[in-house]
Amino acid sequence: MNGEDQHLATLYQRFQVNLAKGKGARVWDTNGKEYIDCMGGYGVALVGHCNDRVVAAIKKQADTLITAHMSVYNNTRLEFMEKMSTVAPAGLTKMFFTNSGAESVEGALKFARKYSGKPGVIAMNGAYHGKTFGALSVTYNEKYRKSFTPLLEGMKFVPYSDPAKLEEAIDDTIGAVIVEPIQGETGIIVPPDDLLPKIREICSRRNIVLVYDEIQAGLGRTGKMWAGENWNTVPDIMCLAKGIAGGIPMGLVLAKPEIMDAMKLGEHSSTFGGSPIACAAGSATMDALTEDKLVQNAAKVGSYFKDQLIGLKERHKIIREVRGLGMMLAVELRFEVRDVLFDGIRNGLLMLYSGRNIIRLLPPLVMDETTVSRAVDIMDNVLSLEEKRRNVV
Repeated sequence: MNGEDQHLATLYQRFQVNLAKGKGARVWDTNGKEYIDCMGGYGVALVGHCNDRVVAAIKKQADTLITAHMSVYNNTRLEFMEKMSTVAPAGLTKMFFTNSGAESVEGALKFARKYSGKPGVIAMNGAYHGKTFGALSVTYNEKYRKSFTPLLEGMKFVPYSDPAKLEEAIDDTIGAVIVEPIQGETGIIVPPDDLLPKIREICSRRNIVLVYDEIQAGLGRTGKMWAGENWNTVPDIMCLAKGIAGGIPMGLVLAKPEIMDAMKLGEHSSTFGGSPIACAAGSATMDALTEDKLVQNAAKVGSYFKDQLIGLKERHKIIREVRGLGMMLAVELRFEVRDVLFDGIRNGLLMLYSGRNIIRLLPPLVMDETTVSRAVDIMDNVLSLEEKRRNVV
C-alpha cells in the first residue's frame, strides 16, 4: 500500500485501505474515496472521528501543557475525574489511569489480588481481555495463549452462561471473577438476563472481587452508559479504555475505595497515565456522551440498525443470527466473512470480524439512521455477491 509492511511487525490482519481523513461516522482514503465506518477503530472512534469537542480540547491543551506525571497535580486531570465521578457506577469512586485496555486489566488483576490476598481468578469461556501476560492469562482463546505458556497460575475458565459452574469452580484460592458484560471478541455474545445478577450475587456472598471488563461495551456503546446497567448490576472493579478519550490512548480502572486503598505507595504506576492531553480529550468525550446525548443516540439508532440487520437475515440464507445491543452488533454468517469484508471495502463500507464467520459492527455513536440505511444497503449487496459465489439459493 505505502511501504508500511516493510517496516511493521507482521502481527495484524491488514485491510487494503489507506486512511487519510475522518469525520463523524465516515472516513476517506488517500484517493479521496469515502467509507461508512462500522469498524470505528475497533471501537475507539466512539464519539466520531475528529469530534469537534475533542479536537478543540486537544488543541487547547497542546498549547498549554502536554505532559504532567501523576506525582504532580493537574487541573485538567481533576476536571476529567470530576466528570467521570458524576456518571461512574455507584461505589466505584477511586480511579487509576492507564493507557490501554490491556493495562486496565493488568491493574485490575493486581488490585483484586492485593485486596483479596488470593491469587486465583475465574474468567469465562470465550473471554478476551488483552494480550499482555496478565490479561492473556484470563483470555480464553488458545490461539493467543499457546505460544506463551506458562502464564499466570491459578486461572480457571467456566462457561459464560452457567453460574452454577462458576460457583463450583470457587475454592480457597479464588480472589476474583472477571467478566465482559457482553463478550466482544468472541462475537458480541449477549448474556441471558439472569446471568450477571447471579454472578454478582455469588461474588457478594462468597466475598470475591467482581471485575467487569467494559473496555469495548462501556461508555454508551450498548445504549446505556455502562453495559452492566442493562442488567442492573455494579462490579467491584471496572476496566475502561478504547473510546474513553475520543481516539487518544487512554484507559481507566474504577474501583471501590477499600480495594484501591489496599495498594501501597509505589506498588503500581504508569509514566504516561493521566496525561493532561489525554484527560482533556477524555473530558471532551464525556461532554459529547452526556451533553450531546450520544448514549441515547446509541440506543435509538442501534435499535434501528439491529432491526435493519434482522431484515437482512430474512432476505439472506447466508445469515445465521443477528445479535447485540445499541451500537455493539454482530451478524453471524454460515460461511467465512473474509470476502464479505473485502467486498464491503470495495463498496465503501468498513466492517470488523470476530473469528472466521462473524461480522462485528462497532460504529461511532454519532451515526444516524440515514447512514445506517446506506450501510445496510451495501451489506445487502455484498451478501448477495457472497451467496452467488457460494451458489446459495
